Amino acid sequence: MGEYAPAVGFDATGLRVATVVGRFNEHVTGRLLEGATAVLTRHGVVGDAAPVHWVPGAFELPVVARRLAVSGCYDAVICIGAVIRGDTPHFEYVAGECAAGLNRVALDTGVPIVFGVLTTNTLEQALDRCGGSAGHKGEEAAETALETAALLRTLPPVPTAPTRS
Repeated sequence: MGEYAPAVGFDATGLRVATVVGRFNEHVTGRLLEGATAVLTRHGVVGDAAPVHWVPGAFELPVVARRLAVSGCYDAVICIGAVIRGDTPHFEYVAGECAAGLNRVALDTGVPIVFGVLTTNTLEQALDRCGGSAGHKGEEAAETALETAALLRTLPPVPTAPTRS
């Protein structure tokens, strides 16, 4: 598997990107948010164009992402969380349902919903993905959101179904 490399040359002008962050494992999600915010800022997506919304944990990300996506106010939604395996099957339920829910939101709304949720076996692995030896998944999530939203602006619009009278 190759290293992530952000695209060059996409135009983020005027994009609006919301970020939803889980408070659970905030010592990890806070670092991911810092990386995502730095990338958005570098591309000029700041202030009202880049609001941050906190939720209790990863399981709550899909419902808030959906509300933001259907509002029509955002070109993309970045979802940040950290689910670290423990001694119970809680990990599988939370990580799986979060991923499925975010995927459904993206497909149902047509708005890029970026999965910036770490699913790791240990805290050390999570921290390695916040600017350590495994890169910075918060930065990657923001790059993905911007690149995908910019691409969608260049594609033909989705046709609307004819209305019945």
